[in-house]
Amino acid sequence: MHVHSFPPEVDPSCRVLILGSMPGKVSLRAGEYYAHPRNLFWRFMEELFEIDPSAPYARRVARLRDCGVGLWDVLKSCTRETSLDSDIVPSSIVPNDFARLFRECPRVRTVCFNGTKAASAFGRHVLPGLHDLDGIAFLPLPSTSPANASIPLARKLSDWRVVAEAAAPPASPAARPAETAPTQKP
Repeated sequence: MHVHSFPPEVDPSCRVLILGSMPGKVSLRAGEYYAHPRNLFWRFMEELFEIDPSAPYARRVARLRDCGVGLWDVLKSCTRETSLDSDIVPSSIVPNDFARLFRECPRVRTVCFNGTKAASAFGRHVLPGLHDLDGIAFLPLPSTSPANASIPLARKLSDWRVVAEAAAPPASPAARPAETAPTQKP
């Protein structure tokens, strides 16, 4: 079955971009990123950003964008019979247009990959065609998919905390503590 990903859930102020490979069947049917009830993504976003996983989808992604985080997939389309990344037919892969996304979202400084397939697909199908990526960190994270049960939940969540750290807005000059001159003893 040939499948197509969703449009990006981003805005120009996003500092972090989380990339999956391709939505699974449950997500494609729902028209929502990470819709499978056993996928840990929205549970992690609750922990990191206090986003209620039971809130309507539009509210969740809007809150995520408000936190400086965008969502998209590495693949625009591919052929895959199941929801497993391992079932993606390599010759069918069409990547999304990341040159355009990085132009439209110039504040992205961290790209987090939800799983190894997303990271490897980006490295193979996207990265060779991109330029001027200085200052952007690329971080592979353990997949939140229910198929990735070999890594303990606590370790996955610990690894995912980097998303909240990277999304934190830079401190404004007014918010930084003022430097004080050393005091001299009389």
